[in-house]
Parts: sequence; structure tokens; C-alpha cells
Amino acid sequence: MAERNLDFDTIIDRRNTNSLKYDFAGKYGMPEDVLPLWVADMDFRISSYIQDAVRQQAEHGIFGYSEVTDAYFDAVRSWIEKHYGWKISPEWMVNTPGVVFALSMAIKAFTNVGDKVLIQQPVYYPFREAILDNKRVVLDNSLVKDEEGRYHMDFQDFEEKIKRENVKLFILCNPHNPVGRVWTREELIRIGDICFENHVIVVSDEIHADFVWEGKHQTFADLKEEYREHSVICTSPSKTFNIAGLQVSNIFIPNIRLRHQFKKQMDASGYRELNAIGYAACETAYRHGEEWYQAVCEYIKDNITYTEEFIKQHLPEIKMTKPEGTYLVWLDFRDLALSPDELEKLIVQRAGLWLDDGSIFGEEGRGFQRINAACPRETLKKALEKLEKAVYDL
Repeated sequence: MAERNLDFDTIIDRRNTNSLKYDFAGKYGMPEDVLPLWVADMDFRISSYIQDAVRQQAEHGIFGYSEVTDAYFDAVRSWIEKHYGWKISPEWMVNTPGVVFALSMAIKAFTNVGDKVLIQQPVYYPFREAILDNKRVVLDNSLVKDEEGRYHMDFQDFEEKIKRENVKLFILCNPHNPVGRVWTREELIRIGDICFENHVIVVSDEIHADFVWEGKHQTFADLKEEYREHSVICTSPSKTFNIAGLQVSNIFIPNIRLRHQFKKQMDASGYRELNAIGYAACETAYRHGEEWYQAVCEYIKDNITYTEEFIKQHLPEIKMTKPEGTYLVWLDFRDLALSPDELEKLIVQRAGLWLDDGSIFGEEGRGFQRINAACPRETLKKALEKLEKAVYDL
């Protein structure tokens, strides 16, 4: 059977499907006709193999409790070993309904109320929310942006804060959302050594691991054996295969003590089994999704290149950080010298776009916007042209 869904140019109408991206503009204070390129899901139809698996499950007509099988683990294991070179064991795997859920469980499991949890802003905003909602304290090791627009870690600040503030948990984002960095082996080892020496557990969000544009993803736990025993690795097919709504993630915790602590918090939350459709979709994606995955990567890479060239030619006032990973593009609007309200008006009212305002990723993101490039080229072109006109009209 051949893959059928390799047409990424066709614009699919997602309205009136209960789509968070398209159907709730008014609820979020946006005009109803706004063009949304904010939340990180794709506007592409999923692999036909996944569609068929979901259809088959639906036609069976019973959606009872499900349990992970050896075949499921084998599909996950094969994908991870092939694409990242990491060999995993079945006992390490814990299934959750999403990576954000896993972050919350890890915070509860490995820290106490009032403890400080380290993150690196600007970063995916649920990191901060999960820390605060669980009555822990956010400690920020802000990323540093160089003159070329590339972000780096401040290692001295990282180490000083871990030692001074008695940090027990660090949440790593790799590839990094929203700035698009893919941390090098050397960078990861440097922070890994600091964490190991200071008994800090590393929770590594690697949900964007399949979108690394040069080379391949480096799993944090696979760098050194001691890292493996002090880390929680969060993975999911949701970004890779556009199945976030099916709510399935695979979390790997090699250390048995940490794994038991994590599972104890899951038990307290009342969560037990994967949902049956998500289960089928994940196994099918990892077993049969390679052709679709390779094709969508090529399409998105071209979209990123198109965005870079468009901005250089038509919007020189805006600086783009070209992502090394993820399908999210980080745009710097600070040279326009607009206030936060003026920038919001430019994006929403003048351009008619719904992007992610950079300030939600932390103070370091003020003056920036995040745009999702995983959409048909015509949609992307329309959005950039609307943005060009709005800036020109200033």
C-alpha cells in the first residue's frame, strides 16, 4: 500500500471542526476572520496509514480500555533507534496524554512546594505555567542572543543559579521552542555535567526531535551513562505526525527510583491507560509513517527558506532567527520601535494575523513573534504579504 497524503499544497478548510487554531478566535479576543499561524499543529492531512488505522479502529465500534503491547513498544523503539541512535528498554517507558502533563508530573515527583525549577527563557510557556501552577518557583537562566541572531546558553549564570538556589530540577527544551536552537553535543555535555555534579534532575522536552534540519537529534540521556540515570526524556509523535489531538506521549525514565516516583504522581492524578485511538495512531505512525515524514520535512524546510528570503527582500526591518530545528520561526520586530500594544495592533488589526506574541515565552521574548511554517505555501505567502502591507502602511 502506498502513501496517499503527500499533497501539502492543498488548503484544507479546518473551520467548524472544533479546531483550537481556527474555531476559537473570538474566545481568545481575536477577529473572527483572522489568519491563524500560532499554535504548533500543522495544516496538512496526516499520513494515510494513520487515517486508515484510525478508521479501522472506529469501524470495530468498541473503544474499551487499552494496554501497551510489545508491538507498540517495538514500533517506538525502532523509530527512536533509527532516527536518534538511542537504544531504549521497555521498562523505561511511561505513557502520558501529553508532554505538558509529563512536565507537571515530574515537577510534583521531584520537587517540593516552594522549590526552584530552572528554565531557559524565552521558552515554551507551559514550562513556566506548570511550575507556578504546582506552587514551585521559576528560576530563569535566560538565553543570550548574539549579533547574528543566534541564541546561546549562559553557562556561568546556569551554574551559579543551580548552586546558589539549591535547584533540584531543570527543564531542557531541545530542539528549543521558540528560538529554534538545536543544542550541540558540547553544549549539552556542559550543562549535563553541571546538573550531574549538583544532583539536578534533567527533564528534557524533545517533542520536536524529528525536525532537526542539519544532522540528527541528540538525546540528552544518551550522552553519558550518568545523565541517563538523572533524566526524564519526553517524546511524542504529536508534532511529527500532526496528531496532537489524540493525546499520546512516550516518556523514558531509565532510573527505576525516579520512574517509581513519577508513576506515583500519575497514580495520584487518576490517569491510567492511553486512549485507544491515540494508541493505534502512534504505533502506525512509527511503523509506516516514514515516507510521509520525509516528505513533510522537505516541504517545511522549503517553507522556512521561503520565509527567510521573503523577509530579507520585503521586510528588512524584521529580523528572522532561522531555526536549526522545529517548524516554528522566531521573528524580531524590535527595530520597528513599537510598544507592546502597537505591535499587537500591527499584527492583529492591520495584518489580520494571529501569531504567538513573544512575551508569552518570557520577558526575553518581548518585541518578538512566533509564526508556524507548517502550512500550505499559499497560506504562508498570504500571511507574509499581509504582514508586508501592514508594515509598509506604518
